[in-house]
Amino acid sequence: MTREQFTDMVRIEQKGLRRFLLTLCGGDRMTADDIAQETLMKAYLALSKYDERQKARLWLMKIAYNTFLNHHAQTTRHRYEDIDATAMISSQYSSDESFRYQELLQAMAQLPDSERTTLILHYFEGYKVEEIAQITNSTDAAVKKRLQRGREELKRRIKL
Repeated sequence: MTREQFTDMVRIEQKGLRRFLLTLCGGDRMTADDIAQETLMKAYLALSKYDERQKARLWLMKIAYNTFLNHHAQTTRHRYEDIDATAMISSQYSSDESFRYQELLQAMAQLPDSERTTLILHYFEGYKVEEIAQITNSTDAAVKKRLQRGREELKRRIKL
């Protein structure tokens, strides 16, 4: 991948990358932005290792996920910001839909990282089970199980 191709990929994928990390970070915008910048730096430095047969979007999300895990492991406590900090994520929705979206994010913030990540990638970002397995270094069966457990836990936490 050339520098120009990398720049184009960043322009196209940046919004989804930041949304993914912001949700993973429980609305902590500063941490999400730090991880996004670190992700882009790591991706740029690894351009020579990029396999052209691989989807650039999957490659970038895998780096983002691993960067999040490394950051999470280094912090002594994982704190979640007030859910109001995530209001900007859903700016394209009406206020009623935004409120519902925030309730979902609040419930998701209480899920284990692996389940939350899987749900975000599948439902928010539109990734298929096989792609999520690649990003998270897991099997298709493990992804399906995390999706099932995550959905069940969300149903329990959100009263519709």
